[in-house]
Amino acid sequence: MNHCIVSGNLGNDPKSFFTPDGLPISSFDIAIKSGKDKTSWIRVATFDKLAELAVKHLHKGARIGVAGRIDQNKWTGEDGQQRTSYQLIASQIEFIKTDGRGFDQSQHNDDASAPTNDDVPY
Repeated sequence: MNHCIVSGNLGNDPKSFFTPDGLPISSFDIAIKSGKDKTSWIRVATFDKLAELAVKHLHKGARIGVAGRIDQNKWTGEDGQQRTSYQLIASQIEFIKTDGRGFDQSQHNDDASAPTNDDVPY
């Protein structure tokens, strides 16, 4: 089973690019707490519609939850040494706290426009 769920804050704005076939991709790093006084960073990659949403709505400092799978990359560096990196391939992103970037602010009206129900039993 390869399923990972983390929450953290973006360390940078998402970077956007495209595959040769035109598929949108975005990537960004999130800081996650990995101990009492320790912060770890994990690279997140998103594809297709999720990549478009990430670029449109996310920003440095945004707090999100991400679910997906861990992917490993291996390569040989210029110095001849074997290198390994890991990234989280996102299948789902939950917006916990953002600055509202990309959202239609007219949809977020005052509480006065929200329906009320005085018969709520609690």
